[in-house]
Amino acid sequence: MRRLPVSLVLGLVAFGAACGGDSPSAPGPNNQLNSCPAAISQSKAMTVLGCGDFKPKRITGEINVRGNTAYTTTWNNASPTSAFYMWDVAGNVPTLVDSVTVTGASTLGDVVVTPDGKYLVVATEYSGGSIVIYSLTNPRSPQLVSRFTNTETNAGVHTAEVGVVNGKLYAFLCVDPGGGLNPPAKLVIVDITNPAAPQQVYSRVIGTPYVHDTFLRDGILFLGLWNAGVAIWDLGGGGQGGTPASPVDMGTVQTANGHVHNIWWLKDPVTGISRYAFVGEESPGSVGTSSSGDIHVIDVSNMAAPREVAFYTVPGAGTHNFSVVAEKGIL
Repeated sequence: MRRLPVSLVLGLVAFGAACGGDSPSAPGPNNQLNSCPAAISQSKAMTVLGCGDFKPKRITGEINVRGNTAYTTTWNNASPTSAFYMWDVAGNVPTLVDSVTVTGASTLGDVVVTPDGKYLVVATEYSGGSIVIYSLTNPRSPQLVSRFTNTETNAGVHTAEVGVVNGKLYAFLCVDPGGGLNPPAKLVIVDITNPAAPQQVYSRVIGTPYVHDTFLRDGILFLGLWNAGVAIWDLGGGGQGGTPASPVDMGTVQTANGHVHNIWWLKDPVTGISRYAFVGEESPGSVGTSSSGDIHVIDVSNMAAPREVAFYTVPGAGTHNFSVVAEKGIL
């Protein structure tokens, strides 16, 4: 295994509060809700262009951007009524446009726009965990379509990713473990092809102690299993006969230090090569003040036997969530 030189990673931004921490009882920052900090970076090319003025006394959780509109969720709300927000991000300074309240949830996790841009999916925690689906006919005025919740998701849906497999739209829900890890964490797959009537098609107890996040492409699903490493499932693109209703295990790998938080399987837009997956390790820290954890590089050219081949470290900092802009070679 080798350490990646900085020159191989064109850009890296580590956010300490992207998910608000992964322990259900993780504390949050008590101030700096409206401040716009200066950029802290080893690269002089990174600068802060603008900062939105956020008056509500809520802590931002996740963000998703589609066109000139951004959606942000809120975390660790004082009451079981949460909210997510719409922003105009056409210019350098984001402008708050509107908000939508979500009852029965103290935290809103992932917020994601479906690939066709027609719907917004929001994950809710804790007890009564669910996904809430909104129509984006007007992207800045989401309208409620349906809410999916059952005994499988009750402990809380920490992350919810969406993707298409064989022409159908699915949501992949990483469900929190219950108190004392009973019930244990699980992955639930829901068919949302008809957003008005979501249907669960699969669930599995998995993760040690969490299943934190998933990454889907070309009918292959990567799962971040915390201390159980990374798992790869065939859902229809791996040649093993898998489907979203009946996944087939393709391979697993234990990354150094565990704490597997999120994954991004890279497909080079020029060569088409998809040999490597990047794995974020969220290790101990204090939300908003400190973080630790490396980014690990997995060779998945043989998905039956993936192996870690490199890692990237920022001294005194760590990863939480990250994204990849493949066409620009930026992590």
